[in-house]
Amino acid sequence: MLAVIGGSGLNQFPELEIIEERFLSTPYGECSAPLTFARIENQSLIFLPRHGKGHKLPPHLINYRANIWALKEVGVKQILAINAVGGMGDGIAPGTFVVPHQVIDYTWGREQSFNFLLDGYVNHIDFTHPYSARLRDQLINSLTEARLPFQAQGIYGCTQGPRLETAAEIQRLIRDGCDLVGMTAMPEAALARELAMDYAALCLVVNWGAGLADQELSIAEMMQILASGMNNIKKTIFIFAKNTI
Repeated sequence: MLAVIGGSGLNQFPELEIIEERFLSTPYGECSAPLTFARIENQSLIFLPRHGKGHKLPPHLINYRANIWALKEVGVKQILAINAVGGMGDGIAPGTFVVPHQVIDYTWGREQSFNFLLDGYVNHIDFTHPYSARLRDQLINSLTEARLPFQAQGIYGCTQGPRLETAAEIQRLIRDGCDLVGMTAMPEAALARELAMDYAALCLVVNWGAGLADQELSIAEMMQILASGMNNIKKTIFIFAKNTI
């Protein structure tokens, strides 16, 4: 079964044919919102807004472990994550879609693992390639079919939030090789890997990283780009779900 974890701008998905909503209790507490069981393009799908209904949860307070555990409990094997990000790399301007292939984690204080509840031992998962190659290929094919401009790879630098970064911090991320900056890729991707769930992300660039544009960041402009990109995100999800096996 496929799950879509909605990010900023995708807190609701009224186009889905909803079957039921279910709030699951997990060993890690409550997930961000009820799981929405639905159908799309004759495929079963579960939708979960990571920031909760109404976008009330900031990135550092999301219960990532409860979210991923709940999806695993109901049989999800594949996760498509939606992320709003800042752009730093060549050609990664606001309005661009990116399918990231790597992550650098700059977060702190977030619960990162299921280890002890799984079997009582510390397990070191292979995280060489944090995103599923198969799902990334499906996503790239879906964006191509949708005729949308996109970058087929990028390194996602995940910061703590909820504040945006300083210009100096963006320069550090660039020196580290990051192309994108966001706040929700981790520990979400690692938790999915621990539970053997395929995971890929569709990122929409909504702003230049701090200090890279001629003017200061405008939250209003970011929200405008995010809103204008939602139809294309949903179009891509429809195609992705149709082609998911």
